[in-house]
Amino acid sequence: MAIHDSIPKLGSRNTKQRAAVVEVLRDMDNFASAKEIHNQLLDRQQKVGLTTVYRTLQSLADIAAVDALHMPSGETLYRHCESSHHHHHLVCTKCGRTEEIDGGPIEKWASSVAKQYNFELTGHDAEIFGVCAQCRAANR
Repeated sequence: MAIHDSIPKLGSRNTKQRAAVVEVLRDMDNFASAKEIHNQLLDRQQKVGLTTVYRTLQSLADIAAVDALHMPSGETLYRHCESSHHHHHLVCTKCGRTEEIDGGPIEKWASSVAKQYNFELTGHDAEIFGVCAQCRAANR
């Protein structure tokens, strides 16, 4: 079986480089920057340029095949999407641990605001940042 046959949501451009990026994402258990993903590809002897990694990650984010986490620093981190339903993230700012969480009231609020301003809601992002219990305990 080819590598791309076992990887869902590759999208219409099913290239060797794209499959390599997705394979790295599937093997990582945390969010990572495009540069970190590129370094993993280099470690695996995969010839994928950094520009291709950025472009691939963006296209995968566009089709919801990866989670994209927009950090307060402006950097975007990516992770293989573990859940097929709409969700948000709770992120530890110390260790980077993330939990997928349901949007709850955020969903109703986004719909209400869109309606109030006569917008058709096409999507929204909400990330919650804090410090996890393990990191708080380590600082005591």
